[in-house]
Amino acid sequence: MIRVSEQDFVVADEYQALINDNASDGAVVFFVGLVRDFNQGNNVSELYLEHYPAMTQKVLCEIVEQSKRRWNLGRVRVYHRVGHLSINDQIVFVGVSSRHRDDSFRAAQYIMDFLKTEAPFWKKETVNKNISRWVESEIKDYSARDSW
Repeated sequence: MIRVSEQDFVVADEYQALINDNASDGAVVFFVGLVRDFNQGNNVSELYLEHYPAMTQKVLCEIVEQSKRRWNLGRVRVYHRVGHLSINDQIVFVGVSSRHRDDSFRAAQYIMDFLKTEAPFWKKETVNKNISRWVESEIKDYSARDSW
């Protein structure tokens, strides 16, 4: 399941979808990303994410499919929010189930590393006294992606 929405998600519901009627997987790993109040040396007051829906869906599907080819996975759920977000709002949920924990841990990390650099989301932060700026992926994000 891949979903991009302005609506918030409920972590318990996403987790439940990974485990319902799933007796074969013994591991579930998930990650939740939040809007933080500081980034790249500036205080952040809000975040705005926009995207091109068809392109975003295609890239997210490719990232998930790549992870399924690399590891023996059961279920994968990616939920990414767009629109105006405030500090501490949830941005992203990545959840993975598998028979064994190693596959789930690796796949969740892989998906996040590729989301940060490949997914076509454009992020605009409002920083220091209402100045808006577009945020680029950082060198550390590309290094994490390239490590795979």
